[in-house]
Formats: sequence, structure tokens, C-alpha cells
Amino acid sequence: MEDIQTHQHHHHQLHVFFLPLMAQGHIIPAIDMAKLFASRGQRSTIIITPHFLPFLSKSINQNTDSATQIDVLTINIPTYEVGLPEGIESLHMATTPEMVSKFFQALPMLGPQIEQLIKRHRPDGLIADMLFPWATDVAAKFGIPRFMFHGTCYFSLCACTSMIRYEPHTKVSSEYETFIIPNLPDKIEFTASRVADFYKEDVEPEFIKLFKDIHEDEMRCNGVLVNSFYELEPAYADHYNNVLGIKSWHIGPLFLNSKGMNPGETGNRGMESSIDKQVWLKWLDSKKPNSVVYVCFGSLTTFEDKQLMEIAMALEGSGQEFIWVVRKEKQEGIKEEWLPEGFEERMEGKGLIIRGWAPQVLILGHEAVGGFVTHCGWNSILEGVCAGLPMVAWPVSAEQFYNEKLVTQILGIGIGVGVNKWSRCGGDFVKREKLENALRKVMKGEEAEEMRSKAKGFAQMAKRAIEEGGSSYMDLEAFFDELRLARLSCEISKC
Repeated sequence: MEDIQTHQHHHHQLHVFFLPLMAQGHIIPAIDMAKLFASRGQRSTIIITPHFLPFLSKSINQNTDSATQIDVLTINIPTYEVGLPEGIESLHMATTPEMVSKFFQALPMLGPQIEQLIKRHRPDGLIADMLFPWATDVAAKFGIPRFMFHGTCYFSLCACTSMIRYEPHTKVSSEYETFIIPNLPDKIEFTASRVADFYKEDVEPEFIKLFKDIHEDEMRCNGVLVNSFYELEPAYADHYNNVLGIKSWHIGPLFLNSKGMNPGETGNRGMESSIDKQVWLKWLDSKKPNSVVYVCFGSLTTFEDKQLMEIAMALEGSGQEFIWVVRKEKQEGIKEEWLPEGFEERMEGKGLIIRGWAPQVLILGHEAVGGFVTHCGWNSILEGVCAGLPMVAWPVSAEQFYNEKLVTQILGIGIGVGVNKWSRCGGDFVKREKLENALRKVMKGEEAEEMRSKAKGFAQMAKRAIEEGGSSYMDLEAFFDELRLARLSCEISKC
């Protein structure tokens, strides 16, 4: 009888709630996670604001095999209570620093809505974004485990934890004086100028409090899910679990788990592409292998015109063929001040500018693409790694300066462009010569070939990690076992 109960317990279908931050870079991996769980026989429910419903519906319906296992529930941002305009349902809609601050003030007020949904649907666990530290207490009210999803790598998690615990940036005499990040497996030099504003005492106290709460929650929640794979950063996966004492499971690269999806579906992540597939595909098909550099700075970075001008001149000066994604709409009859005179005419056939959203995964995976200029957002870096590409690292904000160190120093698959200053969105100014120099190093010569060879090795490891028996496959199984045990103990104690 006991064996039958154990068997039933092991094969019970789990139901998991996913609560991502209402921003594109957070929702995309949450969808990938929900699809992965569904493809492994579990039931997933994504909780999001109504603004993202059309996007989610399209993303989920493409995953025909497991669509029946993925549900969507909606919640509303309490805009009135914090003084936000009605209809602000995503971080991207908060267009000023004041609106962003109010948006974050509204997030803890989502608690009662989440409680109602948990009460009604009784999931086995809640996987909530790191920016919702209050979610642990909400889940505890119903006796279900809460797991944190950071959306970054082990290396950056370890570096962040060390910075919070030891505050080395407060012990230097100037912003640009170097220090060693304490208690890491490698000697990592850093400067206070690269540390995020919200760790410094002279800015908004609510953000300082939020990130301290996140760090405390990391220790008290039931564990952390990491979108990485063991072979990429073994020393830091071990350090995070064994030295820092934070329970975690590596289940990435999430976007590679395309089992049960339509062919090519993984490339259509994110918003609707602003360029027809035939245009960029035909253009790339006409190029030699590894001859094109892809330049993209994510969905939140907004460079000033003078910085875009420097990038344009660097691309032209390098003689490098390129695809450049720019968050600028072309307006009829209005001269574009961010492009040199006659640039597009001179670059005809040599370069392609995509204005808006690009199908990044598909472009990076094309054999003609040989390098990637990136803002070092973790989703982008993983996509670059899985495409086997060397990178030019141009970090801007968030944890991107840590990610840069992983790419350039630990993995040895990238060159830094020389950015020294953390910025919310605009970035530190980089002159064309620095970018030109980095482009040449990443695209041509022995150093480029060595980086490309290493990157391709990591790409093969990534594919093996998610296959049956691979490191990420097995860690996800271990995570499901953890959830089943939590459910069993809840049933025994009659939660």
C-alpha cells in the first residue's frame, strides 16, 4: 500500500503559478518556464496584467502540444492608490523616473489579488519574480512553497550577494578606484561607478530597501530557479549553493527547450517583429559565414542621438557588415539626426538597420552572423552563448556589469568596449574608436577564432544540458521532487 502511495505521489501532476514582473525581459523567460513545465507533464498558470494577454495568447498557442496545460490569470496594477495614470500595466509604460518609482510602490499592493487567486486555484507552488519579496509571505499563508526567479546567472547572483554583504564599494576613496569583490572563486576587480544606483545610500531609499528585502528573501524563500546551466559556470553554481547557502536549481537555457513547439517558434519570442522575415533572411543568406555582426542593446536602453551617431561611424569605419537594431521609428519627411549624412546609402548591401523589435534568436542562429554587440542583459547573453558567438560587451544598467565580467574574464568569449559607469537607461558614452577596435578583435584574427571556438563549445554544452539526463534536465526533475514533497507534507499537516 505504501509503495502505491509513493508511486502516486511521484506521478502526481503539479500545478505551478508563475508571477513575472510586468516587463518584456521578465515575461519572456517566465513563458519559457511555463512551456518547459507543461512539456514535462505539469500544469502552468501565468499571472499577468491584461496588457500582455494578446502577447501571451500568441506565445502559448504556438506551443500546441502543451497549450492545454498553460492557463493565464490577470491582475490589475493599483494605479489610483499610488497616483499613476490609469492603464499603466507594464514597466515600459512608466516613462519617467517618478512613474517608475510609483510603479514599484504599487507592486506590494498586488498581494491581496494573488491571495485570492491562490485561494481559488490552490496551486502546489508559486514561482515569483525576485522583485516581489512579499510573495513569500503570501504563499506561506496557504502553506505552499514560494520560489524566486532572478532571470540572471549564478556569477551575477554571487557577485551581488558579496556586494550586499561586504559593501566594498563604500570603502574606496573614489568612484573609479578598483577593488576586489570579496569571497568569490575568482579575483574580480570592480569599481563603485559600475555598482547600481540602488545599492548606494544617496539615492531613493525605497529602492535600497527593496534590494535589501530581495537579498533577505533569497535566504528565506524555498529556493531559487536559475536560467543557466551547470557547465557554463560550475564554480559559481557550487559557490551559490554550498558557500552562500542558497538552495537553487539550474534549469536553463530556458529558450532552448523547444520540444512540442512549432519549428522556428523559439525565434519569435517577444513582441511582433518590425521587419519581414524574408527581408533580413534574404539579406543574411547572401553573406559569408561569420561575416556579419549583430548589434542590439535590449528593449529598455535608450541612447542619445550623439551615441547612436558614434555607433554608426564605428560600424562604417570598421568596414564590418552588420545588422543594427535601433529603438527609433522612422518619421516621414523628418531628418534623422542620429545618422551621418548619406549613411544608409553608403551602407546599402553592407548593413541593415532594423527599427523596433527584431527576431533576435533567429538572427543570432544564422551562419552568416559571427559576432554580437550586446548590453549584457542575461537573456541576450544566453542567446549569444547558445548561438556560439563571441561578444562585444557594452553593459548599461541592472546586473549587466557583472555579466560583462562573466563573458570577458571567466568564459573568455568577449571583449569589453570600455564602459565604466552604471546608468538607468542611457549608458556611459563610448567613442567610435573603442567600438571599432572591439569589433575588429571579435570578428577577425586569431583572438576572434579562439573566442568563437570557446563559444561554440559552450553552445554544445547548453544543448546537452537540457536533453534527457543532462544537468538542467536532472535539476528540473529534482525541483519537481521538491514540490511533490512540499505537497505531501502539506497534505499530512492538512494545510
